[in-house]
Amino acid sequence: MSILTYTRYELTRTFRNRRLVVFSFGFPLVLYVLIAGPNRHEHDLAGSGISAPLYFMVALAAFGTMNSVLGSGGRIAVERTLGWTRQLRITPLPARRYFQVKIVTAYATALLTILMLYVAGAALGVSLSAGSWLAMTAMILVGLVPFAALGVLIGHLVPADSVSPVVGGVTALLALFGGVWYPITGGALHVIAQALPSFWLVQASRVGLGEGGWGVTGWLVVAGWTALAGVAAARAYRRDTERPAA
Repeated sequence: MSILTYTRYELTRTFRNRRLVVFSFGFPLVLYVLIAGPNRHEHDLAGSGISAPLYFMVALAAFGTMNSVLGSGGRIAVERTLGWTRQLRITPLPARRYFQVKIVTAYATALLTILMLYVAGAALGVSLSAGSWLAMTAMILVGLVPFAALGVLIGHLVPADSVSPVVGGVTALLALFGGVWYPITGGALHVIAQALPSFWLVQASRVGLGEGGWGVTGWLVVAGWTALAGVAAARAYRRDTERPAA
């Protein structure tokens, strides 16, 4: 099986999943309309300097895309339970290609989530230059890298029958303490939030305002989470595939 054929198969299977369509696409969109709609004329949400439609557009894009990318761990966990990842060692498809396809699929769902929220944001008055839309999107996609590594890690640590609540719980906690539901602008919670990659994912909205995006702290946090989760995921994969079959 070629890498293109396998990628097409994964994308087709993923987008035929009704549960994915409801929770990854529909749920963030409905939440956005319900939260941002009544606050569409708020131009400085909780002193953040960001309008409510723009802030919640990016915040819910962060929530939806985090869930999509971490959700790749669910598919890995199921295939691991079936013994597929161990079988990769005797198939022509290298293990790295397998994970690359999983991540590409997760990013495809993330991009569609972002696009749908952008359309809803524009309908609620978000108006940015083409360059700002592109820069903000690029920053969001970069901010998702540590979550891709976390998804692989979860897929190799958590049993298939437990992976859904684990992914949901991790997403909910990162969203809560990362400032998805409200701006975190000061206090001890702000210190905690700055140590989380979800906080910087939401801060991508600053690029849409013409600002420079993340400072040094943001880049260090995202790079640190990516490195730690990536190393842990690689070790979990090696341990899992080298374990003798029962």
